[in-house]
Amino acid sequence: MDDFDVVVVGGGINGTGLARDLAGRGWRVLLAERDDLAAHTSSASTKLVHGGLRYLETHEFPLVRKALQEREVLLRAAPHLIRPLRFVLPHAPHLRPAWLVRAGLFLYDHLARRELLPGSHGVRLAGSVYGAPLRPEFTRGFVYADGWADDARLVVANALDARARGAEVLTRCAVTRAVRGADWRITLQGGRTLRSRALVNAAGPWAERFLREHAQGADGRPLPARGLRLVKGSHIVVAQRFAHDHAYLFQNPDGRILFAIPYEGRFTLIGTTDVELPAHQAPPSRAAIDAAEVDYLCEQASRYLAAPVRPADVLWTYAGVRPLLDGGGPASSATRDYLLEADAAGGAPLLNVWGGKLTTYRKLAEDGATQLGALLGEPRRPWTRGATLPGGDLGEHGVDLAAFTAGLQARHADRAPALVARLARAYGDRADGVLAAPPGREVAPGLFEAELRHLVAQEWARSADDVLWRRGKLGLHLAPAEREAVHDWFAREA
Repeated sequence: MDDFDVVVVGGGINGTGLARDLAGRGWRVLLAERDDLAAHTSSASTKLVHGGLRYLETHEFPLVRKALQEREVLLRAAPHLIRPLRFVLPHAPHLRPAWLVRAGLFLYDHLARRELLPGSHGVRLAGSVYGAPLRPEFTRGFVYADGWADDARLVVANALDARARGAEVLTRCAVTRAVRGADWRITLQGGRTLRSRALVNAAGPWAERFLREHAQGADGRPLPARGLRLVKGSHIVVAQRFAHDHAYLFQNPDGRILFAIPYEGRFTLIGTTDVELPAHQAPPSRAAIDAAEVDYLCEQASRYLAAPVRPADVLWTYAGVRPLLDGGGPASSATRDYLLEADAAGGAPLLNVWGGKLTTYRKLAEDGATQLGALLGEPRRPWTRGATLPGGDLGEHGVDLAAFTAGLQARHADRAPALVARLARAYGDRADGVLAAPPGREVAPGLFEAELRHLVAQEWARSADDVLWRRGKLGLHLAPAEREAVHDWFAREA
């Protein structure tokens, strides 16, 4: 039986963030994920690192401030995966007066210190590049800054750092049983048994179900669990609707907001919805958009965009289930903050992670690791606030990915510039290593065997979907036959 200090259940952003932080503090850590890393919620976000401008209206000032503080921490930690993005907010006078929008943006600018991101300002849309894609009635607006993130690769980067610091990371390996006593006795899929001093339940939408079905106290009874609101958020991807590099935030008549974001160079990402799942329904393993959500996203985007968005224009969709703390009211107003419940009253320490959002994952992990350290009787200092993630050290270029990419292209002038730029965005300072290996056969346009072997050997890729839709978004750029060639490669080689 293997011994660990902490076993983490769940390979999403919170689980991998916790595994990284705990391993970096010197504890023996194992992370177990039943599917692929970021297979569910953590690859289905709107892909923003942001304070949450709309949460000011619900007076969630502590959450917004915490998220705003984390924006710049993350921009410095992974500048290849997280980068600044400016948003245009067209003014809709019938929804919110201009003075209220200005006041909200002023507060947004000043709730936390900014060094990398500019402040907000007004903009005349009529006759400008930012107004060109919009309906003519939108003549003025505002511009503010937040961040964009490659959510699934951010999860992988945390898992890579956790492993580099001594953690064991297992994918396609569920925790089937966890019995609490003076320590935890844990059984993994396949029969391997572990002993651990503490357990972290970071199973996201499945956190309550994990406690009810797979964990128990020494008396054999399931452990108590907190109820979560499970809310499906769906997105659509259409052909590029504007040529500039700013995103849009649209205010909807129902009180919700909608983002339209430049995506993968050739596309526009539009989202999201808030569809509450029935209270006692198990989270779907493969959440999917429905026709009503497609219609809603198209209708709301078409309120602003001069060229209407129609369901027939949709090229790709994705959906994820968000686990939200239940505070009553509509799903769109439910808090995106997290709650950490750590206790040792029933035996060995247990940390349950409830809720949370992509932007605050590092702070969540830091707080959770500190709480566990106190329960283990071994408080150890936090360390992640100033640390870069794997790939994030761009050397003399700091957080300037464009300058780093130019240098990378100069060093690898024999490779296609577009390929080198993609690898820079995916691997950061590790791209040199991927490019240095003999490329091998081109399995699909821009995807060579050397990169596939790297993803299998170093990044837990086990299937074509892991590569096409999570480690990257190449699936959007490839024809069906080209995607099938990647599936064939995995069937033969992986």
